[in-house]
Amino acid sequence: MSLTRNSVRAVAIAIPAAAILAAALLLLSPASASPRKAGARQASLSTAKVVALHEAMDRLWTDHVTWTRLVIIDFDANAPDLKPDLARLLRNQADIGRAIKPYYGVAAGARLTRLLHIHIMEAVPVLAAAKAGKKARLAKALKTWYANAHQIAAFLSKANPDRWQLGATTSMMNDHLKLTTNEAVAHLKRHWEADIAAYDRVRAEILMMADTLAAGIIQQFPARFA
Repeated sequence: MSLTRNSVRAVAIAIPAAAILAAALLLLSPASASPRKAGARQASLSTAKVVALHEAMDRLWTDHVTWTRLVIIDFDANAPDLKPDLARLLRNQADIGRAIKPYYGVAAGARLTRLLHIHIMEAVPVLAAAKAGKKARLAKALKTWYANAHQIAAFLSKANPDRWQLGATTSMMNDHLKLTTNEAVAHLKRHWEADIAAYDRVRAEILMMADTLAAGIIQQFPARFA
């Protein structure tokens, strides 16, 4: 049986132990080419502040894949609450943009929000083509969707080139789109076990992405976490 809308909403967002472990390792490990300076800098970090950012990122990005799943379910069922659920998903993109403003500025936060808004809206033609079984249309929609993902990857790499290198951010975004596509296709084709497994995989991947982003911010702005 597929996850129902109520069961998805009922799942509490749990902060994985991996986030706490990542925060602990960040405090103990040097993060630059100068071990002495990096060690001193990392040793001065506040565990509470480090963990708080990891938790905040985990919540934001778990919301991202959870509301995406609800929109997929709504779209497939032509449910009456597709519109409000899509609005809630789009609000999540604004929340993510606001989360980086303290570190990268208002303009950067607004730019990320715009890119993520496009990321959501360009998924709609992907869903429509997949549901209709139109392979050529799906290929075109996916090409456009991946182009936006590469813009997001480039934005992140430019903001933090040392910690979010372009190759890594591109791979991360490509994985996210591939897993989300697999989830949508499995649901639309009524492959329920594959559908559930796909959601589990996309959720695990987004938590890895959240931890990567949190760790990069902390390592780029250590004084903010002293």
